[in-house]
Amino acid sequence: MTDLVVHDASEVVVGPDGDGGLDVRENAAVVVDDGEVARVGDTDAVTREYPPANADRAVDAAGRAIVPGFVDPHTHAVFAGDRADEFATKLRGKTYQEILAEGGGILRTVRATRAASDEALLTNLLGHLDAMLANGTTTVEVKSGYGLDTETELRLLDAIGRADEQHPVDVVPTFMGAHAVPEDRDADDYVDEVVDEQIPAVADQGVAECCDVFCEADAFSVEGSRRVLEAGRDAGLTPKVHAEEFTRLGGAQLAADVGAVSADHLLHATAEDARALADAGVVPTLLPATAFGLGADYADPEPFREAGSPVALATDFNPNCFSRDQAFTATLACVEMGLEPAAALRGITRDSALAVDRTDGTGTLREGAPGDLVVLDAPSHLHIPYRFDGAVADTVVKSGVVVHE
Repeated sequence: MTDLVVHDASEVVVGPDGDGGLDVRENAAVVVDDGEVARVGDTDAVTREYPPANADRAVDAAGRAIVPGFVDPHTHAVFAGDRADEFATKLRGKTYQEILAEGGGILRTVRATRAASDEALLTNLLGHLDAMLANGTTTVEVKSGYGLDTETELRLLDAIGRADEQHPVDVVPTFMGAHAVPEDRDADDYVDEVVDEQIPAVADQGVAECCDVFCEADAFSVEGSRRVLEAGRDAGLTPKVHAEEFTRLGGAQLAADVGAVSADHLLHATAEDARALADAGVVPTLLPATAFGLGADYADPEPFREAGSPVALATDFNPNCFSRDQAFTATLACVEMGLEPAAALRGITRDSALAVDRTDGTGTLREGAPGDLVVLDAPSHLHIPYRFDGAVADTVVKSGVVVHE
């Protein structure tokens, strides 16, 4: 008995082809068995080999397209509190940095998060994962970072781990104790705490896969960031870096030096930075919704593409960037950053999977890849960036199980 047969799709996007485009099959079907893609091909041929009547579940996708499940490689989805009023403050002219300097921004969320119960944090996170899943995301990275002390950072990672166990979405846990400098603390002194106290405790807890740091003029220096990432790497945590968001400080080169899996934001990265990332195999991850929410300039993907890197795209979902929809990320990448729809789809599927070190075929529908897919309420993958009404995902499948429809 086969787990799942999705048949008669107008098209199936298998993944990237060898020429930088997409491998698209028309009038096609996908078979998932034991949680993995077992067959992709012409509907008539596939359904003769795998009759839908013999499957545990069959989905008639007539007139609709099938794409890989979306991967969101950069979110801060575990937090408490609300900052909607800061959106209005920004519209009146205050910058992100000015709000942070006045005790708002990240530090405001830290105060609310520390005060929240463990169950409230988990409930909030599960609700955000529900919204992401409904929009087609089947794998998501979630960072800690709104604790800024050992106890709360561990509580956040515990919530992330529990959510991964309870929710259909695969959650990639990242430790980000170096998200901001806590109130009334010196940056160097706080780096000592992250390195000497937080990272060993995180390693003992055993939840986090990655270690991230905000390498920025108003956050952590290149030297302090390097200490955090190297300590995390020594403890078994894969480095990731928030780099060159507001200034070109050197975070991209740092990401290359420490062998990070990704460098994220990169609005002020140069062609030299792009080449360094490509040479080191670091995936550049661009976050257009952040620029949208801030009314700021967008990152330019071309230097990274010219250097030969995959270009991942992420929502950057957090209280300052309230987007849980990777399809909208693709829209912004096309409209504001000049990507073609095929590149944008790769950016929210295969390329984003690489940015969280998922090299098992996640983000594709190749045979042997995880059976994660989205049946669109549309006949073509072109509708993903074309439609920005938050309703392009019709049916979502995780490991061969229909988890949203």
